[in-house]
Amino acid sequence: MNGKTKDKAVALRYDRAKSEAPLVVASGSGVIAQKIIETAKEAGIYIKHDPDLLEMLAKVPVGETIPEQLFQTVAELLAFVYKANNNYKDKLNTNIS
Repeated sequence: MNGKTKDKAVALRYDRAKSEAPLVVASGSGVIAQKIIETAKEAGIYIKHDPDLLEMLAKVPVGETIPEQLFQTVAELLAFVYKANNNYKDKLNTNIS
């Protein structure tokens, strides 16, 4: 981001067994955002850069599920992430065999 805009980040968790919708598990700006991003990178979690989606998700309190109007957008993002993760796992398994 440019120097005029504070760094922001929101982390989501989705567990179909526990919730019908993704949950905001971390949100913040500045140093907190940097820590969220750093932690995600260290854990190998996909990071999506989408300023519009970020602004909407940043309004959701930590511990709350995302609003229904964001279900479709976040579902598409999760589908992409799941597919990318499976492709990565398949590639690893092919290289190990």
